[in-house]
Amino acid sequence: MLYVVTGPPAAGKSSWIQAHATARDIVIDLDLIAVALTGPGAPRWNHDTVVQRVAQKARYAAIDEACQHLDKVDVYLIHTMPNPKAMARYKRLDAEIVAVDPGRDIVMARIEAMRSPDMQRVATRWYNQRKTLPKPAMPQASRQW
Repeated sequence: MLYVVTGPPAAGKSSWIQAHATARDIVIDLDLIAVALTGPGAPRWNHDTVVQRVAQKARYAAIDEACQHLDKVDVYLIHTMPNPKAMARYKRLDAEIVAVDPGRDIVMARIEAMRSPDMQRVATRWYNQRKTLPKPAMPQASRQW
């Protein structure tokens, strides 16, 4: 089964996956990929442009390969704002779309505390497009903040 986990930056998508995935499952998380591709002491978020580009290429390759094994393993994919083309692909793969959203105030506070200010624009865009996304799977905060 393919689980596509959507939500604004800092919503708790990775935490949702940690609560649901098993050690046997495949988790495709751009932040984790970027961390795996950088040296000791690299930030967990807010990677520079080159790291982001390389991580994104690795993510695409991982998605393509993992989707060939959905009959054997569950795949958890973080995709903040899938475009219509991606959604059509996920639909063809019978993916379950999970929206994680603890609320705009919590998300903006987390971004201010932990993320690049650019992520506020991404979160705002996510909330503006919210009408077209599925109902949140996790309407509460993923942990105490």
